[in-house]
Amino acid sequence: MRVVSYQEQCISDYHTGKEISFPRISSAVTVGSYDGVHAGHRKIIGRMVDIASDRHVRSVVVTFEPHPRQVVNRDPGDGIRLLSLLDEKATLIESLGVAWLFVIKFDSVFAAQSSESFIQRVLLDRIGARHVVIGYDHGFGRDRQGGVQTLCRMAGENNFEVTVVDEVRLVSEHFSSTRIRKLLLEGRISEANVFLGAPYLVSGCVVNGAKKGREIGFPTVNIDIGSSLKLLPKFGVYIAETTIDGREYKAMMNIGIRPTLAVDPAPVVEAYILGYSGDLYGRRLTFRLLDRLRDEMRFPSFEALREQLIRDKKVVEQYRK
Repeated sequence: MRVVSYQEQCISDYHTGKEISFPRISSAVTVGSYDGVHAGHRKIIGRMVDIASDRHVRSVVVTFEPHPRQVVNRDPGDGIRLLSLLDEKATLIESLGVAWLFVIKFDSVFAAQSSESFIQRVLLDRIGARHVVIGYDHGFGRDRQGGVQTLCRMAGENNFEVTVVDEVRLVSEHFSSTRIRKLLLEGRISEANVFLGAPYLVSGCVVNGAKKGREIGFPTVNIDIGSSLKLLPKFGVYIAETTIDGREYKAMMNIGIRPTLAVDPAPVVEAYILGYSGDLYGRRLTFRLLDRLRDEMRFPSFEALREQLIRDKKVVEQYRK
């Protein structure tokens, strides 16, 4: 999947920043913040990919960076906590078979344009949308004033098609990012994963740590998430997995303050990767959280901590998805 950035009519490669060619050709398109790319989002994106395949056109997901609520939120006390940073979002969207991720720089100027202007200038004139797929409750443009009716009216005027995807529910419960955030903050990772439709991702760059884990036989990688906006689940120890050089490894991930080892109360994310012993400093790793092992605990000694980690490791080794 190609990831491109769009700003003031300029389209560039997201990773290199170099301006690239993005021809206006017939495309199936869907638009949204898609934070978390949860099961409801997956239904919409999957439908768009199927339509693109059937019509032999390009598949494009249009999303925004930063999250629109960071720009237009009028309540400073209602800080957004993101389920997925952009790289994580790209990973999840790519797994659904999308060809292009079109990332629009969202600022106050862009937010002020009408829904009609956005549809015409970006979806039609810049991308070449011939089929637009949206959720039943989608809103876009200034103050989210545009919706299904606006899109359908413009479709009749501009010769493109619209598909509206119905609400997705799980045992009568609505799939929403708000619900998923609540589950994660309660440490209910397996339930959150059901609503997400895939394991929750925690990713970042491997950085130097205090190396205390080596002293008790459990060397860990410390992960710099890179953003305070990323929502981390309730402090504790999690069963996770990661892929390194094409090979999958199980891991024990600790999210919290490490009460037995740390003197700095700042939260950290670290993982013991089972079966891996190479140098990972400076590399970006993505961990998929599968289940929760236990709360963080303060142990009376390093030896007691080591014994608990041995028990944790056995559980992880025996874990089956």
